Amino acid sequence: MAHDALAAISSFAEFYPFYLGEHRNRTCRRLHFLGSSLALLCLGTLLVTGELLWLPAGLLCGYGFAWVGHFVFEKNKPASFRRPLWSFMGDWRMYWEIWTGRIPF
Repeated sequence: MAHDALAAISSFAEFYPFYLGEHRNRTCRRLHFLGSSLALLCLGTLLVTGELLWLPAGLLCGYGFAWVGHFVFEKNKPASFRRPLWSFMGDWRMYWEIWTGRIPF
């Protein structure tokens, strides 16, 4: 699907196959998984300590690892630049599907 066709997508159910197509590279998916895991660890640490610096650390981990995966390995622009909410939802669905073995790690 061409990037301009992304504008015609009207639901997350339509968006998710596009999202998966933007994550064909295994290293990119692994970096997403690592970044999401570290983001969860930062969130947990924030909740336990109350230290607000863990919030930007979590965002940096989550998005930083994912964006390196896209720019360096996948060689595309992250969908979060165009569809931030659906991209965020896709990140966590893909994360779950990697955990459950539906998508190869």
